Amino acid sequence: MVDRIAEIWGTRTPYARDELWPTRVDQVLAEGVDESDVERWVQSACVLCSNGCGIDIAVKDGTMVGVRGRSLDIVNHGRLGPKGLFASWQGVSNEDRLTVPLVRENGVLVESDWETAMQRIVTRSRNLLDDKGPLSHGFYTSGQLFLEEYYAQAIVAKAGIGTPHMDGNTRLCTATAAAAMKESFGSDGQPGSYVDIDECDAMFLFGHNMAESQTVLWMRVLDRIAGPDKPRIVCVDPRFTEVARQAEVHLPVRPGTNLALMHGLVRELFINGWIDQEYIDQHTMNVEQLRATVEPWTPEAVAETCGVEADDVRRAAEIFGTSERVLSTVLQGFYQSSQATASSCAVNNLHLLRGLLGKPGCGILQMNGQPTAQNNRECGADGDLSGFRNWENPEHVQQLVDLWNVDASIIPHWAPPTHAMQIFRYVEQGSIEFLWISATNPAVSMPQLSRIRDILSVDSVFLVVQDLYLTETAQYADVVLPAAAWGEKTGTFTNVNRTVHLSEKAVEPPGEARSDFDTFLDYSRRMGFTRLDGTPLLDWTGPEDAFAAWKECTRGRPCDYTGITYDKLRGGSGVQWPCNEEHPDGTVRLYRDGVFPTNPGYCESYGHDLLTGAPVGPESYQAVNPAGRAIFKTAPYHPAHETPDDDYPFRYTTGRTVYHLHTRTKTGRSPQLNGAAPDAWVEISARDAEAYEVAEGDIVRVESRRGHLTAPVRVSGIRDGSIFAPFHYGYWDEGGVPGGNYRAANELTITEWDPVSKQPILKNAAVRITKIADGTAASPAPTTTASRPVSTAGRGRGVLPTVGGPAAQAKETIAPVAPAMVVAEEEHS
Repeated sequence: MVDRIAEIWGTRTPYARDELWPTRVDQVLAEGVDESDVERWVQSACVLCSNGCGIDIAVKDGTMVGVRGRSLDIVNHGRLGPKGLFASWQGVSNEDRLTVPLVRENGVLVESDWETAMQRIVTRSRNLLDDKGPLSHGFYTSGQLFLEEYYAQAIVAKAGIGTPHMDGNTRLCTATAAAAMKESFGSDGQPGSYVDIDECDAMFLFGHNMAESQTVLWMRVLDRIAGPDKPRIVCVDPRFTEVARQAEVHLPVRPGTNLALMHGLVRELFINGWIDQEYIDQHTMNVEQLRATVEPWTPEAVAETCGVEADDVRRAAEIFGTSERVLSTVLQGFYQSSQATASSCAVNNLHLLRGLLGKPGCGILQMNGQPTAQNNRECGADGDLSGFRNWENPEHVQQLVDLWNVDASIIPHWAPPTHAMQIFRYVEQGSIEFLWISATNPAVSMPQLSRIRDILSVDSVFLVVQDLYLTETAQYADVVLPAAAWGEKTGTFTNVNRTVHLSEKAVEPPGEARSDFDTFLDYSRRMGFTRLDGTPLLDWTGPEDAFAAWKECTRGRPCDYTGITYDKLRGGSGVQWPCNEEHPDGTVRLYRDGVFPTNPGYCESYGHDLLTGAPVGPESYQAVNPAGRAIFKTAPYHPAHETPDDDYPFRYTTGRTVYHLHTRTKTGRSPQLNGAAPDAWVEISARDAEAYEVAEGDIVRVESRRGHLTAPVRVSGIRDGSIFAPFHYGYWDEGGVPGGNYRAANELTITEWDPVSKQPILKNAAVRITKIADGTAASPAPTTTASRPVSTAGRGRGVLPTVGGPAAQAKETIAPVAPAMVVAEEEHS
């Protein structure tokens, strides 16, 4: 038994390169429940980060009473992180769950029934469609629904209503991942796989605090590090994270300068001849443009701009240039920062220069930040066309016309899909008058929150919110629909390395709560959406019907699911797409043959200018004709939109803590997780703390040109001149009054976005700090991760170690490798 709040990553099981990661089954049961009490274990996968760990749900008396990792799963080999162990089932089982619809009467939300709620939605929706057309409607969804739900929603919006105004909160976390792969490779889809951790010689983590954002994947890395031939680690992060602790080279760049660093690393490969010229000649294009762009970025120039050591730039480049097998991972430190797509494409460029793709231990994982963000993108709930189709390609549009049997004119393809920031702008301007928000909380997660609150409260918009709890966002709604949660419905979802899992329904949802899938089908039926032959647009009776339809949508596309069935997923260990006749057991890595989906008739995008965001267009793209070659994409470095000055001297950045996901809708309701990180804090370096005469626990006001937050200080290992705040915490006070407690990190962030991915820039802002009170205790920041204090005391305020106690004890069973898993992974490799 292990305290998994104190020991986040659990017990080590070392292994060597090219060996199989050992199995360790993690399990937690509710207090007073013994294994013999469990009536059944129900197959699922965890939805509390993008890792997609196989999980079994323990059921007793119709209630979820615990979880265990699935030992045969190719993703986690039985392990679970703290969020999966505690919040996966606790976070959906609280007394404050929404159980009936709510409608607004005289300015107040009151309990109602489904007939009344849906009638209000349909009446307003139909009237607006008749009077003002489809552009009056907007949909803002999540990265946490099931594949079948995204596909239903995408068809309703694209073929029922015909609106381009559809996006998800995946725009905040994973849009740049998709954009970077489209630009470099022609299509979305991760080239690498988690098994590359087992086989690599070096790992580069670019803006990816894997230790906190993907705990089980970090366990895999830690077990390789504990083995006899550990990989060399390079970490790019302004904070001294647990990743940085394990790194041979830590590059603590100034927030907003990622592209300058990447130019320097790419230049070093050219200068030292660490490139595969034959691979470049056969499989890529535009290498000379790349060479010219990076030429000025010597290690000394990088050091001056990024605030790192020139020799560390050389060491990092040497590790990349001379290691036989390199795996790179990328996340929010790049995606939510200045020049996001250009910086992420630079990671792709490094691998293309050396031909390190499609081989064991050689891969790129442009990571997702949410569990089902991959499905959001695949299905088109982010606004793109379903099945990784190109909205500028008439043949791709016609394929959907044929699949859905609708008129071509209704499917929006006359302009780029509307991204989330623009959707909210249209609400602000009054052109979108119907906004449906599903399973997300923009009143806490979006940038410049004071503006978002104003937008959500405008009288001109009819706001529908579909969620588990009465979140900060739901309190603005005209209609609130109670949703079924994970474990209360059946569906599939796909993790960041293309692994598809089936999640079976374990228990009934509380009260009258419904799955998002059933709600979308009900809306489509009530609206009378039909095909050209008069049959219902969505004639499915359950999620398996939707999955069958989705398979046909993917046939012949990069994300081909045609070889996957629910039965194939039941009892198994996950299947990686593409899975079809050619690859009946799935595909571990993409681009093994050096052929990329860049053909003009097949590609998902014709690309963009990475500096301005201007589209390349079909004619220009066809003129250069990549013909299956990858494309070196780059842009000149430019400073961030907002940089420090005399009035606002600090660089401000936001991020996560290991114990919470997003806005704490689930994790905040787990006693173990909430106890470990109960409230907000801000981090400052020891040198800056001394200069501003603040110490551990002192209360400070951190202010930008847009807003402020008030929180206690944690003196941490962050680089000088930077301030960090976790973004999980909302702004409502105990009485539910907005603005009563300014602790939301995004009060300060800026309304700017990357020109290509349209991802908001949440990690670059200029702020100032003011002490407003002496602290009476240490800050609530955890001591187990990147927020650990640089000293255990401050003015007598002792910092107690973060522990979970008896309630956080998890059972760990280290077991021999299962023969079935050995066979499966050997076949894949």
